[in-house]
Amino acid sequence: MDRTQNHTQPSRIERQLAHLKLISRLLGHELHAQTGPRVTLSREELGEIQTSIDLFIEELVKKRGSLAAGGELEVQAVPARVN
Repeated sequence: MDRTQNHTQPSRIERQLAHLKLISRLLGHELHAQTGPRVTLSREELGEIQTSIDLFIEELVKKRGSLAAGGELEVQAVPARVN
């Protein structure tokens, strides 16, 4: 085992998965709190879910791009739909 590694800091994978853990906890909380057949989320909650997923995707694309081509890929932002 590498003695220079600090075990108190989360690994890179744990930091990347933190976004998905937040989404999972939010959805689990809403499922538990709302007992009916339908679940209602606010625009703010949906925005937070979208932001978390976007951050996760950007990190993975950057990682994949740096490993495959030695460079970074640019991620285009997608505008939110307003109905």
